Amino acid sequence: MTRDTVDSLHFFELGDVSLQSGQVLRQARLAYAAFGRLNAARDNAVLFPTFYTGTHADNAPLIAAGRALDPRRWFVVIPNLIGNGVSSSPSNHAPQPGAEFPQVTLFDNAHFQRRLLEEAWGIGRLALAFGWSMGAQQAYHFAALFPERVERLLAVCGSARTSLHNQVFLAGVKAALLADPDFQDGRYGRPPLRGLDAFGRVYAGWAYSPTFFRRELYRELGYGSPEALLDGWAADHRAWDANDLLAMLYSWQRADISDSPLYRGDFPRALAAIEARAIVMPASSDLYFSPADSAIEVSHMKRAELRVIESDWGHIAGRPDRNPRDAAVVEGALRDLLSDA
Repeated sequence: MTRDTVDSLHFFELGDVSLQSGQVLRQARLAYAAFGRLNAARDNAVLFPTFYTGTHADNAPLIAAGRALDPRRWFVVIPNLIGNGVSSSPSNHAPQPGAEFPQVTLFDNAHFQRRLLEEAWGIGRLALAFGWSMGAQQAYHFAALFPERVERLLAVCGSARTSLHNQVFLAGVKAALLADPDFQDGRYGRPPLRGLDAFGRVYAGWAYSPTFFRRELYRELGYGSPEALLDGWAADHRAWDANDLLAMLYSWQRADISDSPLYRGDFPRALAAIEARAIVMPASSDLYFSPADSAIEVSHMKRAELRVIESDWGHIAGRPDRNPRDAAVVEGALRDLLSDA
């Protein structure tokens, strides 16, 4: 399928890379977009990873003159998540296509991103690591794995470790996809459309809050009814490659900043190692990245503030520019973090 692109899309050739799983991703490619210009001191770089089913094009609207991420001031790099159909993914990776694609974690993604920053531009330290949802999880990973390289961290509606409740959600949408007989253990000759449809419909029920539906906020997104919203989510996911969705879902399931030789599963220690000045921003009605979990994470961090987005939009409250009120809250946090730069 053809994904939306922006003019600044580039590819960083990683070569053959060993993965956390013990497998090898051959001839790996990291797709990225870059905005602005790196200054002479190389101290104005921002890392802004993509989210689940998102690409660089979805993050790009936050980067504009007059915004907090003004490209006249900041050099913003948006790396595409491995598996998202733009970077190396089951759908586009000729050396290991489809079900042959290896298991990639956010630990792996963070190391690929470090290589991109170092080898392409000589960036040793980030002014900011920032993301929403799985983008926030990647920003968390970068800040924990390379604490001396991240000055500021903004994690919006994401977590340092995928919670057990979040795992239940992921197991549910995965089961809906795998139940389609056309999936054929990932070796499908035609897209498993019934499974993709079910995947999108199950997902929609978790993305928003009960109040979102009670207040009929879906009308602000152009949907006339809950049924229309479900149809929209189903159609969007039917356009995705099933193995791509599962590759990214695996990365989400395994997300844990302490799952590395550096911390050996000691989650509080991994959080305490983060040196960045941080704002952790869950949404009050998010069904799987909860404020309670974020509060626990912040309690172990040295320089972190919990700042809850009070919103009825559920997880979607933090999605880049999805609704003006919540977008302004995220924009304010960005400005606060960057105000002393």
